[in-house]
Amino acid sequence: MTLTVSFTINGAPVSTAVHPETVLADVIRDEFQLVGCKVGCDQAVCGACTVLVDRIPMAACSTFAFEAEGRDIVTIEGLARPDGTLSAVQRAFLDVQGFQCGFCTGGLILLVTALLERDPDPDRATITDWLGSAVCRCTGYLAIIEAVETAARLNREVAA
Repeated sequence: MTLTVSFTINGAPVSTAVHPETVLADVIRDEFQLVGCKVGCDQAVCGACTVLVDRIPMAACSTFAFEAEGRDIVTIEGLARPDGTLSAVQRAFLDVQGFQCGFCTGGLILLVTALLERDPDPDRATITDWLGSAVCRCTGYLAIIEAVETAARLNREVAA
């Protein structure tokens, strides 16, 4: 048995047939070849598979694909502007080297994007609380925290 699921991914309306037990990460990666959504733990713990669903960060490895029906999904591939200009969060991660191997980076950037949409000037406690839902084995988090603070500053400069 399959279900037809229709949603928007990175601004494009799509429709696909899925089995009821198929998770969103598999559809994103296999059906649409958007491989920035990484599956690390397969248990919604590491954050590497984070995507934005209606601007809310969600673990795509534990979200059933049918739950995407009618929703708006953004992956790391859809975060930059159509002309290729990086978002403030993407620029900040590059500028301060808030990554090392890069496996978790897409999920972190989407998580931080959602944080800054809710709190444009988060303090360190808020940042570390949000980062608690993501695991990075390489950087030690200091560069990631600096990237979040830099992105918040860049966003404020653009708004001014």
